Amino acid sequence: MTPTQLSQTVLRTVRHAVADGELRVPVPERVVVKPAPRPGHGDYATGVALQLARPAGLPALGVAGILRSRLAAAPGIELVEVSGPGFLNITLADGSGAALVRDVLRCGTAYGRGGALAGESIELVFPGETRAAVTADALRRLLRSQGALVTGRCTGPADPDWAGLGVISDTVSTTPGASAGAAPVRLPVRPVPVGASAGELLRTLGADAARWGLLRPAAHDHTRLTGDEHDPLLVQRESNPLFRVRYAHARARALVRNAADLGVESVPGDPGAPGGSGEPSAPGAPSAPSTARDLLAALREYPAVLDAAARHRAPDRIARHLEQLADAFFRFHDACPVLPRGDEKPGAAHRARTALAEAAGTVLAGGLFLLGIDAPAHL
Repeated sequence: MTPTQLSQTVLRTVRHAVADGELRVPVPERVVVKPAPRPGHGDYATGVALQLARPAGLPALGVAGILRSRLAAAPGIELVEVSGPGFLNITLADGSGAALVRDVLRCGTAYGRGGALAGESIELVFPGETRAAVTADALRRLLRSQGALVTGRCTGPADPDWAGLGVISDTVSTTPGASAGAAPVRLPVRPVPVGASAGELLRTLGADAARWGLLRPAAHDHTRLTGDEHDPLLVQRESNPLFRVRYAHARARALVRNAADLGVESVPGDPGAPGGSGEPSAPGAPSAPSTARDLLAALREYPAVLDAAARHRAPDRIARHLEQLADAFFRFHDACPVLPRGDEKPGAAHRARTALAEAAGTVLAGGLFLLGIDAPAHL
């Protein structure tokens, strides 16, 4: 991608953010991109967020967060980082995904968090109902991950069993106007009720399965929690999306542990390169490079998913993306042997694949945390 093409890509990103209502500014005629001023800060940099901050009525870091999430998903771009007062540092894609994996491992479970909602003060207001309380708790985590100052207030009687579902005390405050500074924006949280108490859900499903069952459907959809032995959320197999997501995380962690035992370091690189053995030979089987690209794409899209989930107040978007990420991980896992086999010596591909598996596990753990669900290292 040439500097002119990159400038046009950034300009299109601004135009789309304005069209979608995320920014309210006149679209500039052109965007200036320059070579990154220092090594290790991407290939190019632009100060477009600082240019748009005043007309948008937002902090430059908030504008940068909006553009970063969108720009990172653009073809030809591997990594976008925010530095200083709001500069966007852009790394162009070389096909390996090494910069993306390096960024995930550097950020840890905080990868994808940003400042798009920095300066916003929000009060979540919800009735005394179990699904509403859990949804408000997930929204609190999600909105805070994007920089918002968030409090919660229950307008009805609080159920003491909500704590067993992971709903923390500051989500169920009954004191209005708890936020500091300017009066917060009131955000009603009223998903379709679940029709069961927290105590009933804890006895039949447990905290993690109950939270997934309450948060995975969109707020306007009904939940289907039977709580009996045939409930899909209690089945420990691939047909259970929660099990699939948590198993992908546990498997990724196991691969990193096993790699360390074999002396294989986790080093970002080209995971699609031949690893010496185990390349798929069955007709129609996915190739190593294609599965690696799919997994990298799911990792690259994650910050934009968090940003959209926060803006649309929709934690279900995180759950759906975690399912896609887990599926991409398993396809990669099957097509790209992470560990050397037999007498095979560890090579660069094994190190890169170990790093990619570690990155996938890291993002899965971060997403589950935002949903308030445990991510065990062993299943």
